[in-house]
Amino acid sequence: MPPRGLEPAGVALVDKPGGPSSFAVVAQIRRLTGARTGHAGTLDPFATGLLLLFSGGATKIAPWLVGLDKRYRTEIDLTCVTSTGDPEGKIVERHAPPGEDELAARLERLRGEIELPIPAASAVKIGGERAYKLARRGVEVEMPIRRSAVHALDVIAYTGENVTLDAHVSSGTYIRSLAIALGGHCATLRRTEVGPFSVDHAVTPEAFTAERLLPEAEVLERVQAARAAGT
Repeated sequence: MPPRGLEPAGVALVDKPGGPSSFAVVAQIRRLTGARTGHAGTLDPFATGLLLLFSGGATKIAPWLVGLDKRYRTEIDLTCVTSTGDPEGKIVERHAPPGEDELAARLERLRGEIELPIPAASAVKIGGERAYKLARRGVEVEMPIRRSAVHALDVIAYTGENVTLDAHVSSGTYIRSLAIALGGHCATLRRTEVGPFSVDHAVTPEAFTAERLLPEAEVLERVQAARAAGT
């Protein structure tokens, strides 16, 4: 009999709904399987989309999935900036949205290798404390700069006040930082891909069953093939 908590083993592709935290979704899957459960990167509560969760003995392969590129679809409200870069923060500035030519210029500056401040409402530690906890108390700090790669930043729809983007970025990129740099905030955010895995093959937490777990060997094979192909 395997040690307690190591079965069922595998990787779950879960389509997170908006509202609950990623940790709440992890706990929900853990209750269903009875196995130890981990994740390969969280999403903000307001965000939706793909979570990769490790169940049972598959938690040991988590390091292999660190650093995978990600793809997001986001609708950005260009008329105001919020304290968090998303709809949960307070509006700190209202302004006229950029014209189409100015928006195109701003987007071009955000493609390729870029450096942007990490949003104040994030989990990074500043002086030993999570930045979002400081932000909630109204403590203003200088946020560190993060270097990342924006492989693609394509306009899907544009209304003049809102723009919908498809963003293919390196791991650790904050889409909220991109929104702030464009002069707005993320009204919606959905993660559609993590490396070779797509939200199209994910299920909601309520629909998840242990039979949906991908075997470790299949996951590693797909990750290695994607890295070899440079995707």
